[in-house]
Amino acid sequence: MANDNQPCTLLVDNGSYRPEATLSLRRIAAALGEEAGTTVHPVSLLHSTKVDPADLDGTPAQIFEPFVKARHAADGTNSFLVVPFFFGHTAAIFEYLPQRVREMRADWPELEVRVAPCMVDLDNPEDRTVAGILADLVRRKAGEEGLERPAVTLVDHGTPRLAVNQVRNHLAAQLREELGSEASAVEASSMERREGDEYAFNEPLLENLLGTEGFEGEVILSMLFLSPGRHAGPGGDIAEICEAAEKGHPGLRTHMSDLIASHPRVVDILAARYRQGLTSEPVKEEVAPPKAAR
Repeated sequence: MANDNQPCTLLVDNGSYRPEATLSLRRIAAALGEEAGTTVHPVSLLHSTKVDPADLDGTPAQIFEPFVKARHAADGTNSFLVVPFFFGHTAAIFEYLPQRVREMRADWPELEVRVAPCMVDLDNPEDRTVAGILADLVRRKAGEEGLERPAVTLVDHGTPRLAVNQVRNHLAAQLREELGSEASAVEASSMERREGDEYAFNEPLLENLLGTEGFEGEVILSMLFLSPGRHAGPGGDIAEICEAAEKGHPGLRTHMSDLIASHPRVVDILAARYRQGLTSEPVKEEVAPPKAAR
């Protein structure tokens, strides 16, 4: 299925100690490969090799640097394309990864790594695909629970980077427009934040939003998480925050939407980013954030 004129393509996430995240990455990489007409390798930046292969159908997880070195040793591949499985301009992809590439190039000058854009394009306000997926998942959950005009909070992990937080706020505004009168309120929130005023852009935290005016009844959490893990999976951090909030606020009922990786249109987004990445320049330095995030 691979084309000799194409780079070796990797679908890259941050990595997780939970096997569910790697299995999800593999499923989406396979679907992306079918859509793009090339082999797409599921590879994490970090962490995933700590997962017992027995929990991954017997196949160990792959992480970026060992993978590209092994591929080069096996068949001489020098050119790689990274398709980020990330919403926005994360330091993991656009700072850490270029740093690792620069270090590898010291002994491997032929190495070329291209990085496709992330899933959300802040510079293109007409691109509403991710918001449309989020709205679909909210509607699905509302239908399952029999809810009419619930409050909705678009909740992410929280970040030290303003450019990533702007993705949260950008999508919350689009989700508010997508849902319209189907929701009584739509607000952004974050699971956690670092201490200090310089990270206050993550507010409101989910634990502080739940139970406040407009969010004291039926609330759907629109989950800005790609795959299950210790935060978004069953029994994870988000579930614990919701359980504590419901105990403290009689009448509050929270419902988590399915994760974006479960939606078939996620592959369409990644295929579009793959095509953009093919025409990009190899990374040499840290990659600047989109204009809208500067």
